[in-house]
Amino acid sequence: QVHLVESGGGSVQAGGSLTLSCVAAGYTISSGCMAWFRQAPGKEREWVARIDRGGRIDYPDSLRGRLIVSGNNEKNAVYLTLTGLKPEDAAVYYCAAMPTLSMLGCRDEWTYWGQGTQVLISS
Repeated sequence: QVHLVESGGGSVQAGGSLTLSCVAAGYTISSGCMAWFRQAPGKEREWVARIDRGGRIDYPDSLRGRLIVSGNNEKNAVYLTLTGLKPEDAAVYYCAAMPTLSMLGCRDEWTYWGQGTQVLISS
């Protein structure tokens, strides 16, 4: 059984930074794509970042420059650091995984999801 467990959420002051972790169990992160999504109250889920099997990282232009995404195959974990936090970054952040044979790119068909970790921004 696959489990993705996010951690690192909490209350952070605006302008600060936060690092979230996602540890996978029952699934090897190098066997597919990994991604981060977020969902704010009353809003649709939003894609934040993704890493394909080749290690290429992609994220929306709106977040470019404020994100650092990395993976650690030995720890079977991926990490998301968000800097310059803004009130609109407050959301539940989810980790997702998608097995794939392709080394390039990720389809938007995420198979496994974590339970999420909440990020609150204080002013």
